[in-house]
Amino acid sequence: MLLFLSLSLVSIPITSHSLPSEIPRLLDYEVVREFPHDPEAYTQGLAYDRGTVYEGTGLYGKSSLRQIDLSTGRVERRYKHEKEIFGEGITVFHDRIYQLTWQNNLIFAFRKDDFSLHRTWPFDKEGWGVTHDGEHLIVSDGSSLLYFLEPTTMEENHVIEVYDHTGPVQMLNELEFVKGRIYANIYRQDRIAIINPEDGAVTAYLDLSRLVTQMRNYKKTGVLNGVMHDPDNDRLFVTGKLWPSIFEIKIVPLVSN
Repeated sequence: MLLFLSLSLVSIPITSHSLPSEIPRLLDYEVVREFPHDPEAYTQGLAYDRGTVYEGTGLYGKSSLRQIDLSTGRVERRYKHEKEIFGEGITVFHDRIYQLTWQNNLIFAFRKDDFSLHRTWPFDKEGWGVTHDGEHLIVSDGSSLLYFLEPTTMEENHVIEVYDHTGPVQMLNELEFVKGRIYANIYRQDRIAIINPEDGAVTAYLDLSRLVTQMRNYKKTGVLNGVMHDPDNDRLFVTGKLWPSIFEIKIVPLVSN
């Protein structure tokens, strides 16, 4: 999913900034609990809403929207896309579940209560990850940009560029809005960027390399991808493509040797 995007193609002004001198904090984690997960699920997005877990999966012919039982990993409800659709990230906003597509240039909205298709919108970019801040959908396209969209029209409200002390942070993937910050998987990296949505600055990196190494013991597992937050109980979960587990983790400071 390599993407080279010229900034001149973006019609909405991008938030300008100068590079910060401060290096993002490095964070570690502790595993609180491990849950079973379908190892055939090519995870593109996770979402937690009022005790229910939703998952978006990808690949042509295998893309779906799912409701899963976190404790057992069982798929309780599924919407299977047509074989030409490559599903991507999801988010739950009010009574709708939004799902992106990779190169189909579509955004789907499903009714949360029965998974019936509410409507689709055209989208002139690749869709990778999506979350929301309570007002706008926030979408990644594999570049360093995040697009803030009006949820009823999909019109761009504004765009930010994500950066750290070295420059733009490319390949932003699955997203989750957590306590005023955007958590972003970075494609093919073993860490999550924690981003200030006001200016795009990366304030911290969550290092999940130990967890990724553990999952590589399973032959079919793919990259780290999938992060969700339970706001009622302040729980954070992560998984990856074709991983046999979802992990509840607790963020802790990184202790250097």
